[in-house]
Amino acid sequence: MAPRTPQNAPHPADTHGVIRVEGARENNLRNVSVELPKRRLTVFTGVSGSGKSSLVFATIAAESRRLLDETYSTFIQGFMPSLPRPDVDHLDGITTAILVDQERMGANVRSTVGTVTDAHAMLRNLFSRVGDPYVGPPTAFSFNVPTSKASGVFATDKAGGETEKKIVRDQVYLGGMCPECEGRGTVSDLDLSVIVDESLSLNAGAILVPGYKADGWMVKGFAESGFVDGDKPIRDYTDTERHDLLHRDKTKIKALGMNMTYQGLIPKLRESMFSKDPEQLQPHVRRFVERAAVFGPCPACEGTRLNASARSAKVAGRTIAEVCSMQITDAATWARGIDQPGVAPLVKALLHLFDSFVAIGLGYLSLERPAGTLSGGEAQRVKMIRHLGSALTDVTYVFDEPTIGLHPHDIARMNELLVDLRDKGNTVLVVEHKPEAIAIADHVVDLGPGAGSDGGTICYEGSVDGLRDSDTLTGKHLDLRVGVKDAVRPATGTLEIRGASQNNLRDVDVDVPTGVLTVVTGVAGSGKSSLVHGNLAGREGVVVVDQGAIKGSRRSNPATYTGLLEPVRKAFAKANGVKPALFSANSEGACPTCKGNGRIYTELGFMETVESPCEDCGGKRFMAEVLDYTLAGKNIAEVLDLSISQAHDFFSDGEARIPAVHKILGHLRDVGLGYLHLGQPLNTLSGGERQRLKLAMHMGEQGGVYLLDEPTTGLHLADVENLLALLDRLVDAGRTVVVIEHHQAVMAHADHIIDVGPGAGHDGGTIVFQGTPARLVADRSTLTGQHLADYVGA
Repeated sequence: MAPRTPQNAPHPADTHGVIRVEGARENNLRNVSVELPKRRLTVFTGVSGSGKSSLVFATIAAESRRLLDETYSTFIQGFMPSLPRPDVDHLDGITTAILVDQERMGANVRSTVGTVTDAHAMLRNLFSRVGDPYVGPPTAFSFNVPTSKASGVFATDKAGGETEKKIVRDQVYLGGMCPECEGRGTVSDLDLSVIVDESLSLNAGAILVPGYKADGWMVKGFAESGFVDGDKPIRDYTDTERHDLLHRDKTKIKALGMNMTYQGLIPKLRESMFSKDPEQLQPHVRRFVERAAVFGPCPACEGTRLNASARSAKVAGRTIAEVCSMQITDAATWARGIDQPGVAPLVKALLHLFDSFVAIGLGYLSLERPAGTLSGGEAQRVKMIRHLGSALTDVTYVFDEPTIGLHPHDIARMNELLVDLRDKGNTVLVVEHKPEAIAIADHVVDLGPGAGSDGGTICYEGSVDGLRDSDTLTGKHLDLRVGVKDAVRPATGTLEIRGASQNNLRDVDVDVPTGVLTVVTGVAGSGKSSLVHGNLAGREGVVVVDQGAIKGSRRSNPATYTGLLEPVRKAFAKANGVKPALFSANSEGACPTCKGNGRIYTELGFMETVESPCEDCGGKRFMAEVLDYTLAGKNIAEVLDLSISQAHDFFSDGEARIPAVHKILGHLRDVGLGYLHLGQPLNTLSGGERQRLKLAMHMGEQGGVYLLDEPTTGLHLADVENLLALLDRLVDAGRTVVVIEHHQAVMAHADHIIDVGPGAGHDGGTIVFQGTPARLVADRSTLTGQHLADYVGA
């Protein structure tokens, strides 16, 4: 669509009409200077790792936040993290920046789509005013507020500053929380076989819980309590002993030479581990909790999180729990049937919010959907909804690939929303790869020419037409189109799916061909992931390569994850006649000050953790004496600072030649990760980068079925060509590759397409097409077919 010109565009001579960046050097930026027009839509392009995010997020947005934080009082700043100034000579003209990124929304079990937007608050207000029967104030419909009583003496301040004491007796705080599940909607049962090995005694290690060592004080507290025999196998316990070990209530006892409180193992674990947000647990404890806990809907509230009182009131024939469980498109229909004049403004605002969900392609969600289960693209669009109706103007909105996870049909609607934000008088900065999204830009900044140390410079800035005519990598690929194949590979067999009914799937039967490249497509929410992950994942020989988080600590990096660090450490040890452990930042070679982290982390209780570079090792993670040892002229810190492409050359010959390491690095480079550094923390990788890292780990395997979930995420147009070549190599090597994808280049290149739809949510869940891309284009019978036909110019 053609970009619309904002009415309040700044005059070219207006020096306050630009964001001016001079001498930016964050990460790989090489003294970048650029002027970005305000109240315009600027798109930043370039290959992955070229420096786009370093310029937009780590420089412009970071300085905006730092300056905003400095406007708060010293007292308030004491509760906030101290942000360093970005490495830039000068920034001018920046405004308040609002980041709308792909970070997964908090995994707090109490966060839902309804609570992270204004939807649930509006519904609570509505039901408190016109719900029948009347239940109470808005909090009476909140599953995060319990019903409780309070009494005592409370100090209050009068207007004049005097303090008076007020006696409050049995004041009731009315909340809607289900008392059984405490507003979580689920209850957990514990798999005792994961917690206790009943063939062993306590002193022989019967308790399998992390931290409960047989010779540790926690286990000794049980063994010396007097309630149980520490040397008898658990299976031989009497009913009383078994109850005392597992379920006894808190009891004051004398044991281990002190007065202590004894509590059964199960309630103790529920308090210390199973009641906490899993993301707050140590990785090894979280893995234990995931194995031991068996979750199911709360029988008391049927999974609604609400008590009986909150579930009794109705508006237009529906309870608040029923509205929250509806698909948002249906909730909008329900809201349009409310005709009480006294709540008309509230209903109008609620309808506007529901319509925003639909407009942004999220009408298939429900308000009760846990926020932590949203994909990165869904989370970004939910965050965007917060700002669509905002009264704020002249702010800077920063988006990180907002088209991720969107079908071409949905990208057009996303473009309209971005343009609307601009036309309200805001500056919109977008990092993007999709040609459809680049096309609406008023201004384009292309970074490169390559990634990592080969990037970090401005290759082009100007109009989209100018980019198209430029000699940059982005310009050359902007109008390139992948054509459908004249001939497709023949299938070697089929993977049968019968009666698939997960989520919105409607008793689907489909055959997925083997030995070929199959692309599963359809609009967001149509049922693609339910079909593929719900029916193929878990089968023998099927490898799932998704964008999920890679388990590991902030010490984990590509070198440790792929296993290549082990032979590198041995090579360093052999070359210098010392132990391999010296070359591990997690072992003997670690800097004693930061314990090999490279950074100092200061935990401030309930406040945000503050981190800063370790001054002793300069962030290199190793003791100074370790860095005196070299391999082919480089110390271990310098090797870990190499990009994957640089390391591939380094380990190819001479003293540093290590064939096994060279092979792994080749796989990493083949999947488009050559710009990553060997020592880069895994928690800094995007979803697309994590998926390609996992894919590289499976590259050497023979045969099998690979399931990939939107592998083009975060890929530049030029890199998509490389991905297609990689997928071809996998299939030609005898593998079956099944890809969930929206990118038309991947669709066109497929041997077989399965199109799910026709719409999202309950409007989807059926197979609307299966066959070759050429036939899909010829038929034009589905949304996918229409967009693919336009893409290939048919």
